[in-house]
Amino acid sequence: MSQSFDIAVIGATGTVGETIVQILEERDFPVGELHLLASAESAGSSVPFRGKNVRVREVDAFDFSRVRLAFFAAGPAVSLSFAPRALQAGCSVVDLSGAFPADQAPQVVPEINAARLAGLSGACLVASPSPSATALALVLAPLQDLLDIQRVDVTACLAVSTVGREGVSELARQTAELLNVRPLEPRFFDRQVAFNVLAQVGTPDADGHVALEKRLILELRQLLGLPLLKVAASCVQVPVFFGDSFSVSLQGARDVDLQAINERLEAAAGIELVEAGDYPTPVGDAVGQDVVYVGRVRGSMDDPKQLGLWLVSDNARKGAALNAVQLGELLIKDHV
Repeated sequence: MSQSFDIAVIGATGTVGETIVQILEERDFPVGELHLLASAESAGSSVPFRGKNVRVREVDAFDFSRVRLAFFAAGPAVSLSFAPRALQAGCSVVDLSGAFPADQAPQVVPEINAARLAGLSGACLVASPSPSATALALVLAPLQDLLDIQRVDVTACLAVSTVGREGVSELARQTAELLNVRPLEPRFFDRQVAFNVLAQVGTPDADGHVALEKRLILELRQLLGLPLLKVAASCVQVPVFFGDSFSVSLQGARDVDLQAINERLEAAAGIELVEAGDYPTPVGDAVGQDVVYVGRVRGSMDDPKQLGLWLVSDNARKGAALNAVQLGELLIKDHV
């Protein structure tokens, strides 16, 4: 493509924002001028791009009419404040925060529902789902017609990078303190996370559910086009820097045909099926990769309509940044 586009990345100093910049370079995205934006606290730092260090500036004063496309990789508050301003300036937005309802920002994973972009025109707002919903939808979508999925039970073992750079720094600090036999003082997390597993990620509501669980359920239903799908989700914090893992149980209306399921997973885009008897891990397989790994594909011992799966995915790369950049590629092709 000979045409280039001026691009903005908001939240450029975060783990996902930096990964977006990296993937823009790797995929030779047709970037004209790249504008890296963040809060006042992060402004002034720089991020490498195409052999140069690009300085990060404050988002507050940025004129979005200078760019055609913006990736919002900061939190919901930032997206709610600045994405409308970008749209009014004629700039299309890919939002990763989950701040907007589906009727304002369709949830899209290009491998499974890119057709949702067809009806968009002008400066548009598109949502890149949470890393958990992206990984699960990629694997469940190819199986829907084989199983007629009725219920999904998932335990999501989330890396500390899910909660940002602070989570990564906290795990590193706690690990160093424990290995050096120093007293441990939790700061970012409310208790020890190093060499431990925390039963929740975030603060639960009155019913005991955390925001990540509710977002996962809502987005998975939207991505699969199954608004009444029964989903039970538990998000736990594990002492892994990058890479999420998911233990999944699917209840279908049809008997499980393992050969057909394995063939479908083998052929699906964005998925790497691990051979029977082996299994993938986040650190050994998923980190730095552009696919979701699937292993331990098995039927139930007492229910012919139940299927078990094990998934791993790089949350910052495959689940967030790559999906967002793929959406950007589709937008500049047909909509920007």
